Amino acid sequence: MDKTNRRLARLGEQFRREISVILRRAVRDPRVQDVVVNSVEVTSDLWLARVYVRLGGEEQERREALQGLEAGASFIRRELAAVLHIRRIPELRFLEDETLAKANRIEEILQGLEVSRSEDHGDGDPEDGETLDPADDATEELGDG
Repeated sequence: MDKTNRRLARLGEQFRREISVILRRAVRDPRVQDVVVNSVEVTSDLWLARVYVRLGGEEQERREALQGLEAGASFIRRELAAVLHIRRIPELRFLEDETLAKANRIEEILQGLEVSRSEDHGDGDPEDGETLDPADDATEELGDG
């Protein structure tokens, strides 16, 4: 990782921490009470910061929370400028972080595959007294077992 990327990663992490504090202590909008800042990506020219947030509730509540964050973006920028001493505070763009939802969806798919595999091949667990040796099956068919 080169020096510029390390600096941007450090800045993103610092923005994440400071925005979290600002949302918790200074923003009074009830729409953004349950917002969690997961990560911040800052462009190399410091003109834009994508703030990925986790939102709780139903679809309507999540939309309202994003609207509340957009409405408070200029206030949050001013608060950041008071705390951070950098040349330029980037424009804040709030986006819903869908990483957790995607991970849950992948987990559901994998569990579905495991269920279908166990239905096709029994439960697939040889520890419950069931043997998987094909020779045993052959002797059972012959009536020697």
